[in-house]
Amino acid sequence: MDLYSGYINKLVEELAALPGIGNKSAQRLAFHLINMPEDKVKRLTQTIADAKANVRYCSECYTLTDQEICPVCANEKRDHATIMVVENTRDLAAYEKTGKYQGVYHVLHGAISPMIGIGPGEIKIKELVERCAREDVHEVILATNSSLEGETTAMYISKLLKPAGIRVTRIASGVPVGGDLEYIDEVTLGRALDGRVEL
Repeated sequence: MDLYSGYINKLVEELAALPGIGNKSAQRLAFHLINMPEDKVKRLTQTIADAKANVRYCSECYTLTDQEICPVCANEKRDHATIMVVENTRDLAAYEKTGKYQGVYHVLHGAISPMIGIGPGEIKIKELVERCAREDVHEVILATNSSLEGETTAMYISKLLKPAGIRVTRIASGVPVGGDLEYIDEVTLGRALDGRVEL
């Protein structure tokens, strides 16, 4: 049985289709939107339409931007000889928040996953290889997730780039800050040991 009228049901349905939004959150958002002043609703819908129409891939690193080249790639102070490879734009944003990385990025927009039909041709690996051939790249840091798909992607990229004489490194992964060792799996503990640094 429908609790609300057709328009409300449709709005809840569309909002619930967004990632991370369950039915209760969708209802809460729907009622919030309906109760918003008309000018704010128009501004929100126009902002969404403008973003959809104007956001594209950076021609260098393939992150999302509304410019031809994103602010990171356009920054001449960044180390353009070091490229960190990430799976998506959210991962890029996470590394940028640390303020510790001064190189540039390459966004794959996914990871190799044969189980769901994603091969190397479906993500931006070819573009990375072409970029490394065209630019003076000294190091590629593979910062894909430590999942099976992320590891597979990292190994595949490494095999493509190493013959070109490019230094290929993998981010260390290990124990999270505040994590209790007894609850952490063996692979993570092994990585933490392998990635140790001298104090």
